[in-house]
Amino acid sequence: MMLVRLNYRGFTLIELLVAMALFSVVALMAYGGLDTVLQARKLGDEHAMKLAALQTSFAILERDIEQAVNRPIRDNYGDVQPAMIGNNNTLEFTRNGRRNPGNFSRSHLQRITYGVEDEQLMRASWQMLDRAQDSDSAAGPLFDGVEKIEFSYLDDQMRWQNEWPVRNLTQKDAPAPGLPRAIELIIESNEWGEIRRMFRVAGVAPKAPPPTGSGS
Repeated sequence: MMLVRLNYRGFTLIELLVAMALFSVVALMAYGGLDTVLQARKLGDEHAMKLAALQTSFAILERDIEQAVNRPIRDNYGDVQPAMIGNNNTLEFTRNGRRNPGNFSRSHLQRITYGVEDEQLMRASWQMLDRAQDSDSAAGPLFDGVEKIEFSYLDDQMRWQNEWPVRNLTQKDAPAPGLPRAIELIIESNEWGEIRRMFRVAGVAPKAPPPTGSGS
């Protein structure tokens, strides 16, 4: 009877150490590549969310300003305030087109204000146009990272003003009362730099051309 001797040779300790070292290097490189992809995706998602918030904010601004109407209000103290009050940093006005999906007994007009608070572009609104002493506004942020905003107002003489209504002007130079023809907004953001947008005030009728002669 013939006996067959099998010779099994295992890995030496050095070979095991080399294999483990190679595996560690490959695993580290794979993890580094995966981590880079995940970080890039995270930054891309954050950037997309911020861009969406910025675009939504401008869409809300455009919707509000284009629906501005010449409707003065009474403030918390009972004083009459113009249909639009604005300076470089804040803007308050009455707008039309307030949604009423529940068919509540309320006006389709709404008072809106914009400003910056804690580096956030804020939008606030009131439930009632003519407010009582205890009337409060409901405010919410549109997007953050805002360093500075600046509003400008185009009057009926096609001149840009820093406030609305324009004060300290002679009767001859004073713009027509009511609403400006357009509003420009400049936003300085630590994320996007300087952004300029101009919004048309749709409630302002086009300016009629001057007469061409004495017989007109």
